[in-house]
Amino acid sequence: MDRIWMDKVAKDSMDPMMKMWVSFVGIGLMALAAVLVTLARYKTKGLVKTLVSSVAFLFLIIGGLLGLISIT
Repeated sequence: MDRIWMDKVAKDSMDPMMKMWVSFVGIGLMALAAVLVTLARYKTKGLVKTLVSSVAFLFLIIGGLLGLISIT
């Protein structure tokens, strides 16, 4: 039973080029998050700072999940 499941997982997994692009998008989102946090910290105040920081946090989480997906 496990052998059949492993064969199905191997057929459904991404090809190496797709994994590469997914990891690039994840890296890009994490880099964009770093830029947004820097922008929010030094250039904005109040509600705008909170919104930009929240978007940066969301990008960081999504980028991390994409990185995790690309290595599995």
